[in-house]
Amino acid sequence: MTSVSVGAGVVVGPVAGLQIGESRAYAVHDRQIAVFRLTDGSLRATDAVCPHRGGPLADGQFDLAKVVCPLHQFAFGLADGRCTSDGVGSVGVHRVEDRDGKIVLWVDSAP
Repeated sequence: MTSVSVGAGVVVGPVAGLQIGESRAYAVHDRQIAVFRLTDGSLRATDAVCPHRGGPLADGQFDLAKVVCPLHQFAFGLADGRCTSDGVGSVGVHRVEDRDGKIVLWVDSAP
């Protein structure tokens, strides 16, 4: 799906296309953003690339609080992006919401 601007946000796809417990990376403003659909049905979004070795966070295991990079098991908080493991850095956290059945992201154009 082609992203479409909605106010300051960008529609990246339908919420129904992202099942509960799934995650996916979307390109927004030339950046990769991982969107996670949590077990409670809510959405969270972070940068899609781990700052340590470039692991794809959208492929990592996640729960209500954190996502774990599949390459080296560093965990990042979904609320604040901080590494909860060995302090290898942090990832950006982005506003995301379900607006009328569409995933809407707010992402700065610069990383």
